[in-house]
Amino acid sequence: MNLALFDLDHTLLPLDSDHEWGEFLCRIGAVDVNIFGGQNNEFFRQYQAGTLDPVEYLEFSLGTLARFSNSQLDAWHAQFMQEVISPALLPAARALLKKHRDAGDLLAIVTATNQFVTAPIARALDVEHLIAAMPQRDADGTITGKLLGVPTSGPGKVIHTRDWLAGMGKTLADFDKVYFYSDSHNDLPLMSIVTDPVATNPNTKLEAHANAHGWPILRLFHD
Repeated sequence: MNLALFDLDHTLLPLDSDHEWGEFLCRIGAVDVNIFGGQNNEFFRQYQAGTLDPVEYLEFSLGTLARFSNSQLDAWHAQFMQEVISPALLPAARALLKKHRDAGDLLAIVTATNQFVTAPIARALDVEHLIAAMPQRDADGTITGKLLGVPTSGPGKVIHTRDWLAGMGKTLADFDKVYFYSDSHNDLPLMSIVTDPVATNPNTKLEAHANAHGWPILRLFHD
């Protein structure tokens, strides 16, 4: 059996779901456009530059979620899916997932974005396994605003992927091939330890690295 791992934002989606969620909250008036929107954009700039502190960002985004009830968040997320995400679920990404699914591969999305934002997206893509940043919740299931464990970004993707596999009694070495599709140089720690890294819609830094190392480059869309 093979293992196929997929980054989400700008890999399977032609957008950044985390940033778009923040933009959505601004549009519907749930947060202050100037204060929250400015912070959201600055964090996104840092992410693109590779200078983002993932814990600082996640506690900013999760702290925002903690201000609202679960029912309100779920209602907003359903609207977000309809207005923002569903139009971005493109045939090329679905076809890539289907190719691996039809081959009998084990599929998982491995994303730095938090589980609240990404779980409905993974379901919409028919991917059962999701490795994402986990919000801490209290005894009632309410998001506290804190991150549970280490971030699922950079080397954290390696840690969480190995932990997920260990929960099934497996390691990366148990698979004939391990694919990882990603657009970003931020994912080089995980891309560097799989058998088949695929630079997918790569940013400039990842494309240069892929060319230097002979990695395949896949363009599902131009974003």
